[in-house]
Amino acid sequence: MLKVTGRVMPGAWAILPFTVFADNGVSKGEPEASPPVTLEELSLYTSPPPPQTPRHAEREAGQLEETVATVRKLAEPYTTWCQGTYGVIQPKVQKAVRFGNEAYVYLQNPPKDFYPRAGIIAFAGVVGLFLARGSRIKKVLYPAGLMTLGASLYYPEQAAAIAKSTGESVYDTAVQSYAAVEKILRSQSKEKKKSKD
Repeated sequence: MLKVTGRVMPGAWAILPFTVFADNGVSKGEPEASPPVTLEELSLYTSPPPPQTPRHAEREAGQLEETVATVRKLAEPYTTWCQGTYGVIQPKVQKAVRFGNEAYVYLQNPPKDFYPRAGIIAFAGVVGLFLARGSRIKKVLYPAGLMTLGASLYYPEQAAAIAKSTGESVYDTAVQSYAAVEKILRSQSKEKKKSKD
């Protein structure tokens, strides 16, 4: 009987080819030349059986599966719309939450005279509501105007920065509106000239 010597090789070494020496137990002196032993001849190793071809037949879809597939196809546009809307709304919600957290931290440790100033600004808004009798436009403009005036007196640097950025955005909007109206009027005048000809 042949005796296989060697050691177990962990990891990637196990898949590398290596030589196995078989001992027939005859003599320990001079090794005699013998033909190499194949894996099939070793009792330790057996070759796996040949793989069988799978004979799996696709079964037909049932009524429930067809109904689910139809519902998924119908719902797909709505789900993509919801995902797109979520992608647009999520940054705005995160920005609002961050603003709320910052405002909370700010109000926990406000600067000196913050609450009296805020009270006076709010009182200016209430006075604006009493002065705005009549139209709805006055009820919006008077309180907002008086509160803005009061805030700009207490916080002139911030008011100047806001006025500058607002003025630039209003100017840009006005220029774009003027260009759009001019384009519309030009196209209408060209159409009138073509209709006269």
